[in-house]
Amino acid sequence: MAIGSALSVGLIGLKAFIIQIQAFVSPGLPYFSIIGLPDTSLSEARERVKSACQASGAKWPETRVTVNLSPASMPKRGSSHDLAIAASVLSASGTIPHDCLNDTVVLGEVNLDGTVLPINGLLPILLHARDQGVCKVIVPHANLDEAALVPDVNAIGVRHVGELIELMGGTAKYEIPDLIRDVNPNDAAMSIYPSPGDMNEVMGQETAKWALEVAAAGGHHLMMTGPPGTGKTMLASRIPGIMSPLSESEQLEVASIRSLCGTLPSYGISDIPPFEAPHHTASTASLVGGGAGLAQPGAITRAHRGILFMDEAPEFSARTLQTLREPLESGYVAISRAKGTTYYPARFQLIMAANPCPCGYAYGNGERCTCKEKDRIKYFSRLSGPILDRIDIQIEVPPVERINPGMAPSGESSHAIRLRVIVARQTAQERFHEFGWVCNAQATGTWLRANTSTKAIELVNHALASERLSLRGADRAMRLAWTLADLSGKTSPGPHQRPTADSAACTRSRRLQGDCAACQSGRSRPRARRQRHRRAPRGRIDRTDGRHREVRDSRPDQGREPQRRRHVDIPFPGRHE
Repeated sequence: MAIGSALSVGLIGLKAFIIQIQAFVSPGLPYFSIIGLPDTSLSEARERVKSACQASGAKWPETRVTVNLSPASMPKRGSSHDLAIAASVLSASGTIPHDCLNDTVVLGEVNLDGTVLPINGLLPILLHARDQGVCKVIVPHANLDEAALVPDVNAIGVRHVGELIELMGGTAKYEIPDLIRDVNPNDAAMSIYPSPGDMNEVMGQETAKWALEVAAAGGHHLMMTGPPGTGKTMLASRIPGIMSPLSESEQLEVASIRSLCGTLPSYGISDIPPFEAPHHTASTASLVGGGAGLAQPGAITRAHRGILFMDEAPEFSARTLQTLREPLESGYVAISRAKGTTYYPARFQLIMAANPCPCGYAYGNGERCTCKEKDRIKYFSRLSGPILDRIDIQIEVPPVERINPGMAPSGESSHAIRLRVIVARQTAQERFHEFGWVCNAQATGTWLRANTSTKAIELVNHALASERLSLRGADRAMRLAWTLADLSGKTSPGPHQRPTADSAACTRSRRLQGDCAACQSGRSRPRARRQRHRRAPRGRIDRTDGRHREVRDSRPDQGREPQRRRHVDIPFPGRHE
């Protein structure tokens, strides 16, 4: 009885596990079977491995060959186990010694001509192998640069199955194609990571820049509302440039996710936080993760330790937005499918941008807005209260009224802002050292209530009593107050943070347009004033669409709340219908 063995590593999400591959060559009719809960791509390895071994000059057994993947209860997928299956069969047939692959992990996809192709997810695989005490790994030659990122692991690169045979002391006869010898398979995927622009390239918007600095310092979620062309997207794309650099452990986390997605060669190891901006037509599976079989990571996982920017947030489907509620609280996403549950990290910072209405011009006195009231309500109804209650900072980005001539930068650079953010982050890390938190956004409500001053809590209680804050909003207001204290060099928040605590109460879409009680220092804007922001004043003639339009009140009776205003079209004088 001849049994050959080799070691490989499987992945379920980012969770890795050791796979022992055993090959048994037994008498019988020629047949090659793979057992141990393989998926379709792994079952197709039979033809690839058989052809690759014959292309290397090795004699394939003319009997029954059975390969078992242990543990059999764990699902296996992908083509990264091809080279390990080939090694186990070669060991069982006597082409290479039986004990040459002890304590050695073999990884790689094989082609029909015997060449070894690169694989995805090598970085988390090597990290797990190192933790399990495996120090020798055979990987595709194209993955050597990625393997070099993991210290204390001896990675050996091979380009052909014949090289593996010769490395193990066997005899092979092969020829490496010129395409594989001269061209790195990762060259096509290599690209320069676009650096985030500088914040001084944004004209004006000093208030918005300050809000972004506070969000970057404390890890807070933020929402920007304003008409088109005011710089919301431009501001969001520059947030990674002002954020605190990633630590070594965080860099490995981000690199592991990119390795699993196959995008690591395009980014490499970088201390710049990731930035993901999905289109508003993105499906729920593409945002959260999904797919057939075991789920694949989505945009929220790729944004781990970085920014998830949702431009035109009300244009996303309501179901897609609601799926963000759990990851925002827990910091991970659990995706259940028929073949198992996959866990992915999702500790991201959410940045949302929205127009004040579908047409985008419901700002100021609203005279340019052409939307109906029901269209505005429908537009913001997708941003439900539970979602907005998880947004720490909500600001308006007004139109820029003046531009500066010449090429002079506007405001501070991203480097200057980043230095202040780093100091604030270091202060928070020293304060939360025993808890393992890195920013104020991760502080629990228990810690906040125990360490926040009594005067600051009284301000929060006042907002709770007036129903301008929920209990979750109260915790987030205190987190925001601690961030402001860190930026100002204070040891703890005090009464001077009252506008910050109240700003977390801006949770409704109509309040995003400037009539929040917190933005008015505790005074509610009269209803009539809010109406003037949405509709043209009574008796005003609007000529924007080529027709006279008179705005009238349908029932101006005193003592009774007026109904919604209606538009009456009046033919333009001299116009022939």
